[in-house]
Amino acid sequence: MDLRRLSDEVESVSQRYADKLGIERDDVWFLLKLQEEVGELTQAFLMRSGRARTKGRTEDELDAGYRAELADVLCHVVLLARHHGVDLQVEIDRKWLVHNR
Repeated sequence: MDLRRLSDEVESVSQRYADKLGIERDDVWFLLKLQEEVGELTQAFLMRSGRARTKGRTEDELDAGYRAELADVLCHVVLLARHHGVDLQVEIDRKWLVHNR
């Protein structure tokens, strides 16, 4: 996955969403939106693992919901980094992938 390309594409989707709903995407919004998505991921995990009500969802629906929330969290991390001018690819290489060399 090319993180820079992903960043461009996710930004496009997020900006259209914000324009449509009249949302100002500022420092606070980017952080709180990520927090919201982490909360939704937590809920999906709890439902999937039998630690919360499933609300009548099937196992397949619970798995799909969990996967979707993981994608939401990743995309909002990418958006937060982009907003603050952080090149995630550089930082991942520096912090994580250096240990593979």
